[in-house]
Amino acid sequence: MSRDIVVDDLGIIEYKDAERLQLDCFETKVSAKNLKIQTDNKLFLLEHYPVYTLGKNADEKNILPIARTSGASFHHISRGGDVTFHGPGQLVAYPILDLQDYNMGVRAYVTALENIGIELCSSYGIEAKASDEEGVWVDYGTSKARKIMAIGIKVSRYITMHGIAFNVNTDLNYFSFIIPCGIPNKGVTSLQRELGRELDMNEFKERYVEIFKKYFN
Repeated sequence: MSRDIVVDDLGIIEYKDAERLQLDCFETKVSAKNLKIQTDNKLFLLEHYPVYTLGKNADEKNILPIARTSGASFHHISRGGDVTFHGPGQLVAYPILDLQDYNMGVRAYVTALENIGIELCSSYGIEAKASDEEGVWVDYGTSKARKIMAIGIKVSRYITMHGIAFNVNTDLNYFSFIIPCGIPNKGVTSLQRELGRELDMNEFKERYVEIFKKYFN
């Protein structure tokens, strides 16, 4: 039986510190499951200081030389996917869940994360879609297609880690120094750019949690 998710807002945190925290939580949850001990499902919310992360399938050619002068750090990590950027003004969500608590497989989990992003966009009056290239996009299928939310996960024994990165007030200039997610000739956007105003991150987090719990409760 699923239980209410424990939400932990970490504020702005270095990538390596957040990675260690979620990895400890993930490994504890996997170990407990092996012993048939039930543990809390968690949702970490945070922002990172500027960092480029490279997934297991990342091609370093997707990092342009100028990125090395941006002041951002670089990390190779265990999620799927290619290279992306995390920084202030971007909501990162790391759910550490046992998908079997929700009778959910990996594909259904990714679809749920996409639908949460789509519903979030809709709540701000923005029409968005998922795609075969993963993530949530505005004007997908047109020459103006631009990604607003990225997804990169790891799953073991149906326990999840890593998650999503939603551009709220993100400095999008950092994305111009890479080929985001290894997809050339596609743009990146944020709620701030789409709406023409800065958003309150606390209000956005509350809205994210509210929608997230509709899918995982």
